[in-house]
Amino acid sequence: MENGSSIAGDSELQQAVRQWLQFDKNPKTVSMVQDLVKEGAVEALKKCFSSRMEFGTAGLRAAMGPGTCCMNDLTIIQTTQGFCSYLEDSFDNIKERGVVIGYDARAHPPSGGGSKRFASLAAAVFISRGVPVHLFSDITPTPFVPFTVSQLGLCAGIMVTASHNPKQDNGYKVYWENGAQIISPHDKGIAKAIEENLEPWPKSWSTEEALKSPLLKDPYQDIHTQYFKAIQKHCHHRDLNKSSEVKIVHTSVHGVGHTFVQSAFQAFDLHPPYAVEEQKDPDPEFPTVKYPNPEEGEGVLTLSFALADREGAAFVLANDPDADRLAIAEKQESGKWRVFTGNELGALLGWWMFRCWKEQNSDDAAEVKNLYMLASTVSSKILRAIALKEGFHFEETLTGFKWMGNRAKDLLDQGKTVVFAFEEAIGYMCSPSVLDKDGVSAAAIAGEMISYLATKSSSLSQQVTNIYEEYGYHISKNSYFICHDQDVIRSLFERLRTHSGQKDSYPTECGRFAISAVRDLTTGYDSNQPSNKAVLPTSRSSQMITFSFANGGVATMRTSGTEPKIKYYTELCAAPGNSDVDAPEEGAG
Repeated sequence: MENGSSIAGDSELQQAVRQWLQFDKNPKTVSMVQDLVKEGAVEALKKCFSSRMEFGTAGLRAAMGPGTCCMNDLTIIQTTQGFCSYLEDSFDNIKERGVVIGYDARAHPPSGGGSKRFASLAAAVFISRGVPVHLFSDITPTPFVPFTVSQLGLCAGIMVTASHNPKQDNGYKVYWENGAQIISPHDKGIAKAIEENLEPWPKSWSTEEALKSPLLKDPYQDIHTQYFKAIQKHCHHRDLNKSSEVKIVHTSVHGVGHTFVQSAFQAFDLHPPYAVEEQKDPDPEFPTVKYPNPEEGEGVLTLSFALADREGAAFVLANDPDADRLAIAEKQESGKWRVFTGNELGALLGWWMFRCWKEQNSDDAAEVKNLYMLASTVSSKILRAIALKEGFHFEETLTGFKWMGNRAKDLLDQGKTVVFAFEEAIGYMCSPSVLDKDGVSAAAIAGEMISYLATKSSSLSQQVTNIYEEYGYHISKNSYFICHDQDVIRSLFERLRTHSGQKDSYPTECGRFAISAVRDLTTGYDSNQPSNKAVLPTSRSSQMITFSFANGGVATMRTSGTEPKIKYYTELCAAPGNSDVDAPEEGAG
């Protein structure tokens, strides 16, 4: 390695760079690394090579660029070789069944990386081993990948996307044969297999050859047809939809959602939503928004509100860039816009899915005992309240749709009906055809719900109030703090665990509010259980502590698996019939 004297003192770094230049065939990332070596840019090289991206249950997510810390051609090949090897060990019939690969529109010109390029390289790896690959010929929403796994009975699925992360990021999301995201121990098995397969296989770089292989199929048309046929099972008011006068605006926030949401509305015979022109086409630069995340609320929806005002529309639907989440806003009588929280939308969609199910099953009262709804443990407990009153089952899972998808599959395999699942981060599973959050089907179902409520001279805001008055008010406040320093995060959580100097000595009060129970899903401690052992699965690799208060409040703090955030979630629940909304609001002080 010429002119590498400035990194000569760091043998580990030197070895990592040398191996990289030996394996990498992308001229852009090779040249970037060579330039850093020539400049003696040790710190910059350390940023690229200090560690390897950690493969977890969420797969990979990192910035695109050179080195083992980033998403690039070589790390995609290495990851896919590990995944392929793990699948070969797991399935004798992988060469008959195959895998599916989808991708969004992200791209990073400086490093030559991008979702389509990464998907082609992943396909080349599998094809080099004789594994059939269903590679989408064009961008696709994330939910189409798990849908394809289930529809075609494949061994696995890969979606190349960083969802709503900043534009420089990309990701690699993995689904198992059951159509749900992987859970442990698969992540550990795949991570180990990646480490054992770092040297590119002879044909891993041969994308042109792979794209001509008879093992490569394009599922785009067939899956498009099957998906929109499958979601029509959830269309219950077709005539009403056809005649509805309701005007709805939709934005895909420079992502993949536009054509798919238009098709979903068509499948429900809803009038097509007005598309936000400046944001409807995929653009990896996300030029009109600071963050392409509809969870951020009004900042992302400014152009949508302007279009709605021009067209006289009272509703805005927004997908994140890979169209697996859905945000909704409604214009109030005051002229202001109300952006609903994920928990409020969970209440609305849960109420609607149960109402539609009940209409279809009114003859069989006993069937409600077979019905399930799911939510993550940091989401609102409103579904629990509805389930208690209506007689169906409600279950909580750990945070993330990987848990809800896998649990839903277990229940479906037992002959149960899973009608709805949600998480407060605007993720909704309204159809068991997709065992993951799906912003496309949720958009059409929300469109039908809005149209139905309009015939009753009601609005989403009024219906949220109706739900809370019938099942009990649930007041939530969720947010986050950005923190890039892992040591600060660790010490913060450890301080809570050793509040009075002893192990497992958590705080007993917060201000004037008494804490009645503590559950720590990092250590497995739960003061509510007779054995003090938590029932939900625990994980040492992430931080999560829940405090229950004597006044009925619940507060959870956790780290994010995909972003440098400490998130917090709080909720106060009132008993059904207690319509004094100010009481829980004051209690939340």
